[in-house]
Amino acid sequence: MGFKKVSRRRFVGGTAALSSVMVAAPFVRGAYAAGKLSVGFWDHWVPGANGATEKLVKEWAEKEKVEVQIDFITSNGNKLLLTTAAESQAKSGHDILAINTWLPARYAEQLVPVDDLMTQLIKDNGKVNDTVEYLGKINGKWVAVPATVGSQIKGPCSRIDLLKKHANIDIQAMYPAGSPPKADDWNLDLFMKAAEACHKGGNPFGIGLGTTSDNVDSIGAFFHAFGAVLVDAKGEIVLKNDQVRQALDFYKKLMQFLPPDVAAWDDASNNKFLVSGQGAMIMNPPSAWAVAKRDAPKVAEQCWTHGFPVGPKGRFAPFLPYFWSIWNFSKNQSAAKSLLMYLSSASAAEQMTNASGGYDLPSFEKLTTFKVWAEAEPPKGTLYHYPNPYNHQTLSVAAAPAPHKIAEQIYNQGIQTQMAVRYFKGEPLEKTLDWASNEIEGFMRN
Repeated sequence: MGFKKVSRRRFVGGTAALSSVMVAAPFVRGAYAAGKLSVGFWDHWVPGANGATEKLVKEWAEKEKVEVQIDFITSNGNKLLLTTAAESQAKSGHDILAINTWLPARYAEQLVPVDDLMTQLIKDNGKVNDTVEYLGKINGKWVAVPATVGSQIKGPCSRIDLLKKHANIDIQAMYPAGSPPKADDWNLDLFMKAAEACHKGGNPFGIGLGTTSDNVDSIGAFFHAFGAVLVDAKGEIVLKNDQVRQALDFYKKLMQFLPPDVAAWDDASNNKFLVSGQGAMIMNPPSAWAVAKRDAPKVAEQCWTHGFPVGPKGRFAPFLPYFWSIWNFSKNQSAAKSLLMYLSSASAAEQMTNASGGYDLPSFEKLTTFKVWAEAEPPKGTLYHYPNPYNHQTLSVAAAPAPHKIAEQIYNQGIQTQMAVRYFKGEPLEKTLDWASNEIEGFMRN
C-alpha cells in the first residue's frame, strides 16, 4: 500500500482504573501483578489508529498493575518480519508480537498454545472463518489469536459511475447498503463482460499480476472460484487438472482487458490507479478509498466496496489476517494471555476498527456489523459490505489447502500470477504447468 511509518515505543502503567472492557475470568490479575510485559504491534498506516490500541493497553495495564512496553513496528522494509526472525533466533524479545498470515505455522514450535483463549473468544464472539483456522491452528492447537488490527478483506472496490457508464451494472443495487446482497447474477461471465466493456471505455479494471501480496491475493480468490488447487492438503502436487486450466484460460482472457503493465505492479500500483481516476475497479481493502478521500474526493464519492463474482465452485474473497502471538520464552505468559483477552473483546475490537476508519476487520463472525462500516462515507454505505456481514463469500487465502511450508512459498513467490503471465505471453499451457510443478518440487526439496 506504500505508506511509510517508523517504529515507535511507548511505556504504560500505573494505578488501577475501571474499564468498560471485561476480562474473562480465567485470565484476571494474578501472579503477574506489578510485573512487566513487552508488546510489539504492527505500526498502522492509518494516522491515529495506533492510539486506540495504546489506550486499551493502558487501561489494562493500570487495572492489572503491569508495566507495559509497547513498540509499534513498521512492516515497511520487512522490519516486522525481520524482527520476528531475529527474536525467534535469539529466543529473546517481546512477550507478545504481531505476526501475519503464514508466520503462526512457521514459528509454531516457539509459540505458546492459546486454545484456552480461543475457546472462550469463540464462545463470546462467534466462530472464526476456515482461513483463520487454517493459518492459526497448527497440528490441532491454536498457536496465535487472530488480531483485529491489520486483518483485512481484499475485495473489489468499484467506481459506481464507471460500471454504470461502460457496463450497465448498478453495483449499489447488487450490494445495497443496509441489506443483503442481491448478486446472484454477479458471476465470472458478467465480470469478464464488465472488464471488457470498461477497457473499451478507457477505464480498465486494475488487477495486478506481479508477485506481491495484493496481486497474489486476487488471483488466489479466482483460482478458488474454479476449485483450482496446485497442491492438496496432503502435500501432493495436483496442478495438472481441469480446474487449474480453466482458471488460467480465464486469466489469459482477462489480461487482454487490463492495463499493459500489470505484470510489474506492486501493492501500491492498484491504489494509485484507482486514486488517479483511471480505474473502474481494483481489489483492495478500504485504504485506496481512504487515500482518495484525501487526495481525490470526486473519485472517493464514486467508490463502492462489494463482493467477488461467483465461480463454478463458489464465491471466494481473499482474507489476510494478522495474529497476536506469545513467545514460549516469555517470562510473563499469564499476563500476556490476559492482555490478549482484553484486546479481543467486542468493545476493544470496535474501538480499534473505528480508529482505523473501518480498515481493520475482526475475524470473529459476531464482530462484522460495527456501525463504522454502515456509516462510512462518501458515499454513505460504501463500506457496508466490506466485512462480509452476511457470510456472502467464503474467505480464503491463496495456495490453500497446501501444507503451510509449501503454501507459504507458493504465495511468496507468486507462482499463480507467474503462471498467468507466462501463459498470457504465449507459453503453451502444458509447459506453464510443467514449470509450476518444477518450481513447487524445488520448494519441497528445500
